[in-house]
Amino acid sequence: MCRQSATVCVVKSPTLEGMAGLSLVERLRLLQDPRRRRGVRHPFVAVLLVAASAVVAGARSYTAIGQWSANAPQHALARLGARVAGALSVRVAPSAATIRRVVGLVCPGGLADLTGAAPAGSDSVAIDGKTARGSRRGQTPAAHLLAAMTGDGRTVTQLRVPDKTNEIACFAALLAPFDLTGVTVTADALHTQRAYACFLVEEKKAHYLLVVKANQPELHRRLRSLPWKDVTARRYDREIGHGRRETRATRALTVTDLGLDFPHAAQAVRILRYRTNLKTGVVSRQTVCAITDLTSHQASPQRLGQLARSQWTIENRLHFVRDTTFAEDASKIRTGHGPENMATLRNLAINALRAAGHRNIAAGIRHVSYEPFTRPLDLLGIA
Repeated sequence: MCRQSATVCVVKSPTLEGMAGLSLVERLRLLQDPRRRRGVRHPFVAVLLVAASAVVAGARSYTAIGQWSANAPQHALARLGARVAGALSVRVAPSAATIRRVVGLVCPGGLADLTGAAPAGSDSVAIDGKTARGSRRGQTPAAHLLAAMTGDGRTVTQLRVPDKTNEIACFAALLAPFDLTGVTVTADALHTQRAYACFLVEEKKAHYLLVVKANQPELHRRLRSLPWKDVTARRYDREIGHGRRETRATRALTVTDLGLDFPHAAQAVRILRYRTNLKTGVVSRQTVCAITDLTSHQASPQRLGQLARSQWTIENRLHFVRDTTFAEDASKIRTGHGPENMATLRNLAINALRAAGHRNIAAGIRHVSYEPFTRPLDLLGIA
């Protein structure tokens, strides 16, 4: 069964051992075809490659993917491994209905794991969730997707949070298959749980930086009562952008011997954020408290500020991009595993474009769309 839920998928997720160095095509071959054998015409991997290539070219829906597939020339279909028919060996593209059926059935956990970036060797991995608002169907709530992203903007994987639960239930399952040795995992206050701190440090040999808010009232009270005015380990960062000027003051305090009652806690962090609206002159202030197992020798206030910043940027570099560039919230894909698998294909497109040097994903898609049947395949490494 899929590792994300016993009731969501009946296809076993592939193991990630020995994945280093494999191409996208080789990885997708590890997935099990969920279709019944009778009546299957189009190769399973070819259908997934068509969908992935179309999304890189800017397709946002099954209909758009089907149109891209129907217009693909023979040389592109040959590279994608499309079905061969007739005495003339003509390549036949999968229809929109076939693509919809395959994308809606394929194991979402396996597809996300196999198409994501390996986190091993990264400085940090940020965890955050997003709701695909257009996927709500009747009384069934919209799909809520918990994702992991490296500090340099590469999506690692994602899982759909089962209905009637929340992100807390999926945190360990999301990270369990990956090597996180030496990686610092950052998360918002919802995931500031003692069990997860032990999971990261003891089982995954990783580090953590977790935001603390009022959902942990006693821990939050203790952090706020620490002698922050006497802290000498400070870092100030200033930047201007998006119509505002922001100043961040980061202070770090060693709490190993202060009885903070949180597993492996070594430092407490307080970040004061001052934002000035350059148009109106209005100044706002926000205080963020966090806790980490990194000692003062492992992480200075400067690095702690950078780690906290990497947690905030998952909104801009992943969720915002999927909303604005791919119009994810407006998508009406609702059935089967369609919402989470289409989100995974968008993550794959974002990773491929960033790996090719495109800092602006919308501009990268426009560049790819000028040669829609060659450039997407090149970016995905399809020979």
